Amino acid sequence: MKTGERIRFACSPSRALAVAWALTATVVVRRRLRRHGLQATSPGSSWVPAGGEAGVGLVLGRLSPSCLERCLVLQRWLADHGRPLDVIIGVQVSRPANALAHAWLEYEPPGDFAELLRLPPP
Repeated sequence: MKTGERIRFACSPSRALAVAWALTATVVVRRRLRRHGLQATSPGSSWVPAGGEAGVGLVLGRLSPSCLERCLVLQRWLADHGRPLDVIIGVQVSRPANALAHAWLEYEPPGDFAELLRLPPP
């Protein structure tokens, strides 16, 4: 690259809207989890075009939300765009004394975790 040359970042309007929604949704879910526990839900995303899905992934990759926050945001996005999935909460099987909790969407492999609870899409 030459000195003074600008880098162009291609961002479609749908991706920009999805980024804005995902940023807001992650903050809202984090607050709602503190206040309402497992009854927390993400704000709706049906107004954001489905073509912006890469923007949602970008935000979730950068913000490093907890597994439950990530799942609740993705669950809402997917449900609003025609792919309703349950969020599954489980505990690690190999460490019963110091069990670790984890959340995942039903299409993701559970790994070493046993299912305890399912949260259906809102």
